[in-house]
Amino acid sequence: MRETLLLTVRTERLSLIEVSPDDLEAIHQLHSIPEVDEFNTLGLPNSIADTAQLMKPVFEAQLKVSRTSYTWKIMLNETNQFIGLAGFILSNDKFRLGEIYYKLNPAFWGNGYATEVAKRLIKLGFEDFNLHKVEAGVATENSKSIRVLEKSGMTREGLRRKILPIRGQWIDNFHYAIVEDDPRDY
Repeated sequence: MRETLLLTVRTERLSLIEVSPDDLEAIHQLHSIPEVDEFNTLGLPNSIADTAQLMKPVFEAQLKVSRTSYTWKIMLNETNQFIGLAGFILSNDKFRLGEIYYKLNPAFWGNGYATEVAKRLIKLGFEDFNLHKVEAGVATENSKSIRVLEKSGMTREGLRRKILPIRGQWIDNFHYAIVEDDPRDY
């Protein structure tokens, strides 16, 4: 299904809509929040021009016939408010593997939105992308995101030592995954 544009993916409370250049201001604001940046390897952007440069490959990927990545803005269905970003990066077809990611504005943490997004992306990976395995990486210090991945049915498969360049240090990363025949309730 990689050739098909997945412009919108829905959950009970959220809509994941592919990002566009019109979303740069909201994306810049999200990336400029120190709590969002705490485990992000990108660092805080100095300007909206920095954010535009960061997002350029995302917008270019949308034009490809055979897609290998998707980035969505996360919107509340009830208010149509931007609350974060989510994405999927696909490997080559032979491995049937994909990696999910998400980041939310801290004002919306603790409401189950990240878990809702992660579960929906996992389901998308298995049902629409026909993947064998969906993965995610998480800094070992990021207890909130670890909880999201575990609540989504993912299993910790390993540790990658000193792989994330964050705040001038090399940080360890846990590797989480779920395979297509693992039990899940969604």
